[in-house]
Amino acid sequence: MNSTPTTHDVIIMGGGLAGLTLALQLRQRLPMLDVRVLERRSHPVPEACHKVGESTVEIGAHYFADVLGLKQHLMDAQLKKFGFRFFFSEGRTDFDQVTELGASRPLPVGSWQIDRGIFENFLGQEVQRRGIHFSDNALIRELDLAPDDQPDALHTVRWQEGQQPLQTAQARWVIDACGRAGLIKKKLGLARENAHPAHAVWFRISEHIVPDGWSQDPAWQARCMSPTRWLSTNHLVGAGYWVWLIPLSSGSHSVGIVADPRYHSLDSMNTFERAMDWFKTYQPRLFADLDGKRDKLQDFAFFKRFSYDCEQIFSDKRWALAGESGRFLDPFYSPGSDFIGIGNTYITELVARDHARQPIGAHVRVYEQVFKSFYDNTLALYVDQYGLFGDPEVLPIKVFWDYTYYWGVLAKLFYHQGLTDLVALSHLRDRMAGMQPLNLAVQTFVREMSTHSRKRNLPIMLDQASLPWFVELNRSLVDPHTPEEFTQRLQESATRLRQLATEILDRAAAEYPQLDGSPLLRAIEAAGGLVRLPEKLLFPALGETQDEALAV
Repeated sequence: MNSTPTTHDVIIMGGGLAGLTLALQLRQRLPMLDVRVLERRSHPVPEACHKVGESTVEIGAHYFADVLGLKQHLMDAQLKKFGFRFFFSEGRTDFDQVTELGASRPLPVGSWQIDRGIFENFLGQEVQRRGIHFSDNALIRELDLAPDDQPDALHTVRWQEGQQPLQTAQARWVIDACGRAGLIKKKLGLARENAHPAHAVWFRISEHIVPDGWSQDPAWQARCMSPTRWLSTNHLVGAGYWVWLIPLSSGSHSVGIVADPRYHSLDSMNTFERAMDWFKTYQPRLFADLDGKRDKLQDFAFFKRFSYDCEQIFSDKRWALAGESGRFLDPFYSPGSDFIGIGNTYITELVARDHARQPIGAHVRVYEQVFKSFYDNTLALYVDQYGLFGDPEVLPIKVFWDYTYYWGVLAKLFYHQGLTDLVALSHLRDRMAGMQPLNLAVQTFVREMSTHSRKRNLPIMLDQASLPWFVELNRSLVDPHTPEEFTQRLQESATRLRQLATEILDRAAAEYPQLDGSPLLRAIEAAGGLVRLPEKLLFPALGETQDEALAV
């Protein structure tokens, strides 16, 4: 054991995506801060088959590119994502004959497909270039948190690098970024289950999958910029599951199945051969593409129950949990990087306040409450919702609602630095009162809609880029706002959500008259009342024939 422990301002246990980006954010905010990162894996890590979590959406993309200033790396070494795309393709090989939900052209504010190995190797090099202590191949052996009754005592971490003697360091702050191992969470008994029991299997193959070639029909090819569908996060959906296809800049492709065990058991897909058999039944077109690439398999892994909660993330005792060490939701909509960015921003603010010897107790309490509300509200998008994923009539409605909520509230708050501002958070609470209950009511209502839906799967594309309001909502994320304008935009978002909920209610009344809409009606009224405007937000209802539907 080293006889003289080193002393730092912050020790980050874990040098994956959450830990390394936090180190960069701390150094950016406080250039003289002494930060040490301890990472279990040896660097460089493998490309492609390192970790999942490759797709980003707008908050995570903004965090990496603009908050941390890593845009040049993303442009040079990663793939620009062509949005999210859904195919209602269960049991089908004729992709040009099924409903497709996606954009015909990129939306104004985009995101990235990230090869985690390439990115984390770059981040490991970048933290060292910025003078941050980075130890890889470091296995943490002991963690002693400072006693609660000694406000200025230091935390102690002991680790071992390979076969070298045990090393010791102390720090005022200790951050757990160890991922699912959750050292602090385990030590303090903070782990909590949630109500979402889904499982996932995934693998990478060393060749890109190009759905653009799955049909040679000229009309289908012309629906969007071709051949660029392969750059989307492609979702192949069916009742109780979805399949992801994510391209990586290394030349590999990530493939995953995420399923509710009430519909598809983990045992039916927990090896590569079983997953291939599953694809042969449920997604035969993908099976046909993969069948000739079996020799290109790079890895295979699964999680039985990947989603979980945590009792506490931030503490005025100067510790915190970052990334998957705390909570994890679901890969649908790719919120993982978003919550890394949100959590790291809160941690950075707490460390900065403490470094300036300002009290942090009130901020810890508010950030904990707000972060948990973000988690709970997002979790509602997934719990008991997988059953409607194969519904071409109802899933598009849910997707529009979910993204309107995301871009109009959470993403807007993050883009305009309102996340740590207690005044901005107060405005959010005041302006968005009733929106969380309304979100819960909509999630319940669309699930019930699907039980009545005829699930018409028409050979059309529902083109998000053809809806001006949707494109503008995405573009407006980057608009500069004064505090007064920000408050006004939140109010506009609340009004738009009530309008969208009203349209969903009206559509259900017209198409499914037997469905009881009174709970949703009460939620809309509690949130401020029905909103009916001439300009409609949703696509026209899917008719019996293609001519009666919105076709592109």
